[in-house]
Amino acid sequence: MKAKIETVKTLLDALPFIKEFRKEIVVIKYGGSAQTSPELKEKFAEDILLMYLVGIKPVIIHGGGQKITDMLDALKIDTKFIDGQRVTTKEVMRIAEMILSGEINKEIVSLLNSHGAKAIGISGKDAHFITAEAKDFSRWGLTGNITNVKADVVNNLIHESFIPVIAPIAAGEEMGHPGFNINADLCASYVAKAIGANKIIFLTDTEGVLNKDKVLYSTLTKGEVEALKADGTIHGGMVPKVDACLEAIDGGVQKAHIIDGRLEHSMLLELFTSEGVGTQIVK
Repeated sequence: MKAKIETVKTLLDALPFIKEFRKEIVVIKYGGSAQTSPELKEKFAEDILLMYLVGIKPVIIHGGGQKITDMLDALKIDTKFIDGQRVTTKEVMRIAEMILSGEINKEIVSLLNSHGAKAIGISGKDAHFITAEAKDFSRWGLTGNITNVKADVVNNLIHESFIPVIAPIAAGEEMGHPGFNINADLCASYVAKAIGANKIIFLTDTEGVLNKDKVLYSTLTKGEVEALKADGTIHGGMVPKVDACLEAIDGGVQKAHIIDGRLEHSMLLELFTSEGVGTQIVK
C-alpha cells in the first residue's frame, strides 16, 4: 500500500506541470543514443505517448547522420565533413534523403503508432513546407540554410491530432532542384519558432552544458551562453546545439532544453518535475 501511495504522490507532483503544458506545442530533436538503442527507442515512444495522452502536442525532428555514413561506406561513396558539417554532393544527397525520409522517418512513425500514438512522417519537401538555399555550395554542396517554413502544414497536422515526425530535408526554390540536407538541430529550431512552440528539447549524449570543472549548468541566459562560447567553455559539438537553442529563443520559443537522451524517461523528468534534468536556456 505504501508503494501505491508513493505512486499517487508522483502523479500529483506532476499535475501542475501537466496543467501548464497541456495544449502546448513541444518540439523534440530526436538523436544520439536515444535514436539508436533499442531500449531507449521504446522509452522514447512511451514518453511521447504519455505527453500526447495528457494533451501536450509533440512535434519530432530527427537526425540520422551515423546511418547515412554507414550506408555511404557500404556503397563505397566518399563522404567528408568541414567544420563538423557533412559535404553533401548530389550522390550523397540521394543517400541522405533515402535514409532520413525513408528508413529512419518511417521507423520512428511505425514505433510510435505501434504504441498507440497517431504519428505521421513528412520531410520539408512535402508541400514544400521547408525551403532552403545553399549554405555555401563551393564548400558544402547541397547542405542548406532554411529560408522559409510554412507553419500551416505542421499546424494542420497537429489540429488533426497527428504527431508530426519530420525528416530534415528541405526543398530547393528552383523547379527540379534535388533539395537540401539540413542540420537537424537548426531544422528543429526553425520549425519550433515557425509553429509557435512553447518548448524545444534537444536529446543528446551529454548531461547538458557543463562548466570547465564538468559541473552541469541547470539554467543559462542568452548572454551567459555567448560568454561561455567566447571563453571556450562551450566548444566543439555543443556550439551548434546552443546556437540552435538561441535561434529558437530569439524566435519566440519560451525555453530550450539540452538533456541527456541516454537517461531513461529524460523528457518526462524535464517536463514533469520541478528539478528537471539537463540545461535550460532562457532569454
